[in-house]
Parts: sequence; structure tokens; C-alpha cells
Amino acid sequence: METKIPFLEVSDAIVMSGAETLYWCMQCGLCTGTCPWRLVPGEASEEFNIRLVQRMGQLGLEGFESENCLFACTTCRACVDRCPRGVDIIGNIRGMRAMLAEVGTIPPSLKPIAGSLHSQGNPWSGPREKRTEWTEGLDIPTFSSDTEYLLFVCCTSCYDIRSRKIAKAVVNSLRAAGISFGIIGAEESCCGESIRKIGDEALFGKLAESNINLYNSKGVKKIIVTSPHCLYTFKNEYPELGGEFEVYHYTEVLAKAAAEGKIKLSGKMAGEVAMHDPCYLGRHNNIYDAPRDLITSIPGAELKELARNRNNSVCCGGGGGRVWMETKAGERFAELRITEALESGAKTLVTSCPYCITMLEDSCNVMGKSNELKVMDLSELVAENLE
Repeated sequence: METKIPFLEVSDAIVMSGAETLYWCMQCGLCTGTCPWRLVPGEASEEFNIRLVQRMGQLGLEGFESENCLFACTTCRACVDRCPRGVDIIGNIRGMRAMLAEVGTIPPSLKPIAGSLHSQGNPWSGPREKRTEWTEGLDIPTFSSDTEYLLFVCCTSCYDIRSRKIAKAVVNSLRAAGISFGIIGAEESCCGESIRKIGDEALFGKLAESNINLYNSKGVKKIIVTSPHCLYTFKNEYPELGGEFEVYHYTEVLAKAAAEGKIKLSGKMAGEVAMHDPCYLGRHNNIYDAPRDLITSIPGAELKELARNRNNSVCCGGGGGRVWMETKAGERFAELRITEALESGAKTLVTSCPYCITMLEDSCNVMGKSNELKVMDLSELVAENLE
């Protein structure tokens, strides 16, 4: 057996990069048993072991930096919820990635993402001036001091053609509910959630500081977001940098409006509906009831729970930067969710995250199940049922 010599200088650098609980890990292995990579076959499943990755970090050993090892983590938080020592496993992963990012050692597929964020303020290589192109024909007011909410639309829904439908559905639903909202647009930058998970702390700080200064100058107090990833960052990470805002996911606002009778839904496009809980809405932000309340507020809609739901939901595979990395068909978490949805008997699978939509819809098509199951964002289901 080969003897490996610890490099404590490396492990100390990892801790200084943000992995503050790295040494708390006692190597029990509960995290590995919980990880969704254990549910699928393939190279990443064989190579990625979250317990072993942390041990390599503790000892400063080489070999954890590969795409199928350190960068396989989707930051779904299932392991964190089950850790008996309260280890911030995602923070440890982020710290290890941050140390690599400082020297430019991130997977090639993620480098264009960082480059686009530096130059255009979004990860989609879209010109900054086209950030509001999705609003064409909607006549959305610009945020002002008289507006209650700023609507922050995720970069994915600003630039990705499919995801723009989500932004439009959210706008139409908020209008139907009589919500006072406006947008800022091209001056905004990405919230920075994904790039921080990828490991570029400096770029995250730059994006966050830009948004915080912009929002403070505009008098923003309340924000509605279209993505749970933006929700997590605005709500949990911006306060560290001076960004104190009330932040809500659109499902929270619409569910409240429905409960108060402020939005009229017809049920013309209802039926049996299965729901996928996004990791960043559920485990990261503990929002489980709002989307369910919103579904059941639609006349005729019948909620069909997937076999693994709420805090036991299986990740779609798109978090932690993985939405921009290729996973082979047959090895995707999203395929498990499509199978569960079909087994539930539902004809529609809804979720409330642009990344989840991308992963689930792609897997549904690759599996040849798009004629049996329709994947929708919950905002689209609501918009289709507006009176």
C-alpha cells in the first residue's frame, strides 16, 4: 500500500479559504450514504465520495480537484441535514473549490461562466444590455420608490429562451394578484450564487457589492425572486455584506395572494400534478408548503406527491455549478425524478426553479417520455389557470 504524506499547509489553506468546519468531520460516512450520487451509476458515482473528499482536504492530499470528484457535488444539502456533528459540508466543499479557483484550477466547462460574469454580469454570455429582452410586450414598470417589490429575474430566465417563459408567467401571475412590483434591468448583475459555489469568492463579492449598492441607491426594501438560488443568496449571504432586504420566492407571494382571495384561478388546465421540491427552496430555505398551497388553490388540481418529497427530495443535479456541466444520460438524478413522476400517475410535473426545469425537461426528453409527462414551472401552471 502506498504511503501518503499529509500536506498540512494545503489543509490550512483550505480552511482559510472558507472550510471552517473541515476538521469537525469524524469520517462516520453518513454523508456518503445520503449523497444522491449513490443512487445512479457512472464515473462520477464511482469517483465522488463526500466523506473521502473531506478526508483528503483534512490531510491536504492531492486528487480531490477533478471534475468527477470535488466538482461533482451539487450542494443539495442532503448530507448537511444528516451530519451528526453539524459539519458545514457545503462550506467545506466551497472552501476547497475556492483554494483551486485562486490559482485558476477549475473545470474547463466552468471557465466561460466565470468569464461571462466578469464581462457581462451574467453566466450566459449574454450582453448586459439584453438582460431585459424577455420583457418585450409586457410593459413592466421600472422600480421606483413608490413600488413595493423589486422583481429580480434569475439570469437563466433573462437569457435562456425556454426559461424566459417562467419570467413572463411570474409577471402575469403577480399582476393578476394585484402585486406592486417593478424591475431595474440592465444595471443589475447576477446574484452570484453559482459562482460562489464554484469557488470564486472574489467575483461573488464583486457581483454582490454591485447589486447591494444599486438596490440601496434605488431604495429597494423588498425583493421577489424567480429562482430559489437567488433567494438563498439574497436572504442568507447578502446580509454579511450589508445587503439587508426582505426577500421572497414568488411561490410565497402568490400562495399568500391565493389564500387571501386576491388571485382568481379557473382550473381549466388542472388535473393530477406531481411536484419536485428544489433543493434551494426546500432544504436550503425550508419552503415546502407555499408551492403545495399554490397548487391546491387551483380548482380541480390534485397534488400527487413523489415517493421522495420535501426534505427527502432528490436533487435535480443542477446545483453547485453542475447545470453547466455535462452528465451522461443514464447517470442523471433528474431521470430518477421523471421515473417517480410517471409512477405517481400524474401527467404534469411541476417545480419552481429554473435550474430544475432545465435538468428535468432535458432528462424527460432524453428518456423519450415527453409525450407522457409535461414538465412545467409552477408559475406557468398558475398563469395557464388565471381567470
